[in-house]
Amino acid sequence: MAAPGGEAQTTAHVGKRRKRPRRYWEQTSKKYNSGGKSSDGAKQKAKKRRGDRRKKRKGGLSGEVESEDPKLCEQTQETGKKDNSGEKSSDGPKQKAKRRRVDRRKKRKGNLTVKVVSEDTSKKDNDGEKSVDGTKDTADENATKRSDAKFISGKVDPFPGEAPIPEERLRKFQRGNKFVVPEEIRSKLKDTLAKSQEAADLAQTQAARYDLLLTEDAGFLEGDEGEDTCTISQDDIAEAVDITSGSKYFNLRLTQFGPYRLDYSRTGRHLLLAGRRGHVTCIEWQTKNLMCEMNVMETVKDIKWLHSEAMFAVAQKKWLYIYDSNGTELHCIKKFNDVLRMQFLPYHFLLATASATGFLQYLDVSVGKEVAAINTKLGRLDVMAQNPYNAVIHLGHPNGTVSLWSPNQKEPLVKMLCHRGGVRSLTVDRTGTYMVTSGLDRKLKVYDIRAFKPLNSYFLPAGASCLSLSQRGLLSASTGDIVQVYRDVWGSGPMTKPYMAHRVRGTVWGVGYCPFEDVLGVGHAEGFTSMIVPGAGEPNFDALDMNPYRSTKQRQEWEVKALLEKVQPELISLDPGLLGKVDKATFEQKHKERVETLGYDPLAVEKFKPRMRKRGRSAAGAVEKRKKKVAHEDQRDVIRKSVKERMEKEKEKKRKDSAKEQLGEKTALDRFKK
Repeated sequence: MAAPGGEAQTTAHVGKRRKRPRRYWEQTSKKYNSGGKSSDGAKQKAKKRRGDRRKKRKGGLSGEVESEDPKLCEQTQETGKKDNSGEKSSDGPKQKAKRRRVDRRKKRKGNLTVKVVSEDTSKKDNDGEKSVDGTKDTADENATKRSDAKFISGKVDPFPGEAPIPEERLRKFQRGNKFVVPEEIRSKLKDTLAKSQEAADLAQTQAARYDLLLTEDAGFLEGDEGEDTCTISQDDIAEAVDITSGSKYFNLRLTQFGPYRLDYSRTGRHLLLAGRRGHVTCIEWQTKNLMCEMNVMETVKDIKWLHSEAMFAVAQKKWLYIYDSNGTELHCIKKFNDVLRMQFLPYHFLLATASATGFLQYLDVSVGKEVAAINTKLGRLDVMAQNPYNAVIHLGHPNGTVSLWSPNQKEPLVKMLCHRGGVRSLTVDRTGTYMVTSGLDRKLKVYDIRAFKPLNSYFLPAGASCLSLSQRGLLSASTGDIVQVYRDVWGSGPMTKPYMAHRVRGTVWGVGYCPFEDVLGVGHAEGFTSMIVPGAGEPNFDALDMNPYRSTKQRQEWEVKALLEKVQPELISLDPGLLGKVDKATFEQKHKERVETLGYDPLAVEKFKPRMRKRGRSAAGAVEKRKKKVAHEDQRDVIRKSVKERMEKEKEKKRKDSAKEQLGEKTALDRFKK
């Protein structure tokens, strides 16, 4: 035994028993026990630890937690006294950590009932201690964690739980009806369907909840009482708005190489201009930073951005050319000749071109190969638009028809007679629901593509040569040198007057809205004009799809992901939802072919269910053997029957053929034979 206040003796043990190594708390015991307090020896400490462990196994708990066992209560009081007296605990940090792990394990299993006793609540509140009343299980605590939460001040949360979501917002993000799970399907499939439905519900709830973060909203131009908004000029709007928005109204006077066609990038940051006499320029229009400018020295008929602002396509006099953003020529594609109009399908990486020879061609820009070349047999193709919803190409023809095309078919998907004269221009909204056309009969018509029926028809005195729809549904129509903007084109009431109007310096050759901006670009014979159209752009953008503020690194990463997720051209159809449905006609046809091949219908007869047998004869392997045996016997019977019927049919056919031959041996012409 060690002397009081001294260190433990280090005498050698008898026999082969080696000396126990000295622990760090034994080495430092002198420092903590220097105040004249007694400390136990190593054997007593080990004995005490073993006793504590034994008591823990029986359900005892030390510390501030009380137990219903009176012996453990005394142990708790003694431990508290020792702690208050400043004596060091006999257990090391490893034993304490192990004790905490054991306590947590017991709490999880529910074998431990914890009670925290509060003798004087007011006194503890003054001392800054927390009090919890009652005893609750872990599951109940997790379920009511938010509702029972208290702040530092002691107040209770007046709005416990998650904020409720309005039903209208949930319906906005609903994707189809819930799937009704039949009761007769297997449990594994039932669990899979239940999990997928839970994931869909979670996605819907999160999308509806995060919709609150979209604080931006689209505004519209409103005039004073008795004032028409179409009489407000662009100069007045530029003076009334802030400096940044006012700088979006500008004119580029380019009189030498016009008229001009234009195209905005999908992010809305870059602008392409192409003059008919060969002038091609690429600018970052918000900062007015010129990226490249050149003259191709031949006629330019159309220009289009490709998947990013790094490349663009130019339809020149003879062939199709691909350039980068610095003006360097990358490709000259001679298979695409006499191109008049172009459309780029971003999710398929397809460039669709319409030529003067009547051919509709598709170019896969990711691999540089021609996907399809379709002869429409409808003459010159100078009116073209795409449906952003299903990537179907709309073509307008001189005979007043509009045809819908897919690279999978050589014939048009739909052919509609829209005007009595030739079609001058057409456009489709981004939801793929409405199509607006204008023709030589000076009519402006709105069609519902879902039913292929006209909704509204308006008469314009001079017709409309160029049409364009914004992200928010505003329609721009140009007539000569005047650009008019209409609102609520497919509404219930008829349009009586335009929403806005503006006169440019020359004849309009092309119009287009800038994505995510209230800006309308107008290309005309005297250059380019950028108009401010309040309420045209979508205020909230999807950064995972198109981010106007992305960096070069983000653009490169997005390009790689887009290439990996590229949609194959074989999937282009009128209804993209057909991909998730079962083709019943094909299934019936395959089933019929299978019946003809096997000689019997495998789905007609119910499956054999063997009865239960004892003495191990109903094991899984034995049951499967019996099933196969019965199935083979049934198949043999059916096959014998079908073979017998087939043989009888063949015999009957041979008998009829032989009878015909016998009758056909003698004819009326045999008498003329020698």
